[in-house]
Amino acid sequence: MITLDKVSKYVSQGSGRIYILRQVDLQIQKGEFVSIMGPSGSGKSTLLHIMGLLEDASEGDYLLNDENVSKLNEKKKTELHRNVIGFVFQAYHLIDELTVYENIETPLLYKKMSSSERKARVAELLDRFNMVAKKDLFPHQLSGGQQQLVGVARALAGNPQIILADEPTGNLHSEQAQQIMELFKELNQKEGITIVQVTHSAENAAYGNRIINLMDGKII
Repeated sequence: MITLDKVSKYVSQGSGRIYILRQVDLQIQKGEFVSIMGPSGSGKSTLLHIMGLLEDASEGDYLLNDENVSKLNEKKKTELHRNVIGFVFQAYHLIDELTVYENIETPLLYKKMSSSERKARVAELLDRFNMVAKKDLFPHQLSGGQQQLVGVARALAGNPQIILADEPTGNLHSEQAQQIMELFKELNQKEGITIVQVTHSAENAAYGNRIINLMDGKII
């Protein structure tokens, strides 16, 4: 499903380069739950952002569902991003001016869905996450755990094949963190969604069926 072949990421500095990722080779199969660990500055988030088409690799090839993303134009990349990938962020990244309902609906506005289809999908997710009573609230009126649930619901709205989660429990207390991780486990095991998470937590990493360790931009 995901293949990285000698993927590197660098930034130019003067006449030289500073490498964030170096020659990363990685394969992730459909239905896997993979945890990426490593110290701060090891390149974890950059690696996830490349997988999520939020950043381009400087070198190497990235294949998603056997398609070489590196060779696609921006329009094709955007379509892949919208239709295949759901992203969950540590800082939630909800839109402050939109209600819970509107935040969940946002990804669907970019798809060719009728208003009734959108309403049905959002209603389904609100019900699933027990957020029906909070659908008209704004993010600042929710707890951190509730905001992250909305973030997960938004990521699921478009029925993605893959969820990429960047420190999804980093701002949550332990009970809320466990709720989010159990939810990911259920999505993976019962619905077959491929999940790749970046985490500092060994406890959270253990939810995955494989742990990848990064150090100085390399897999060790």
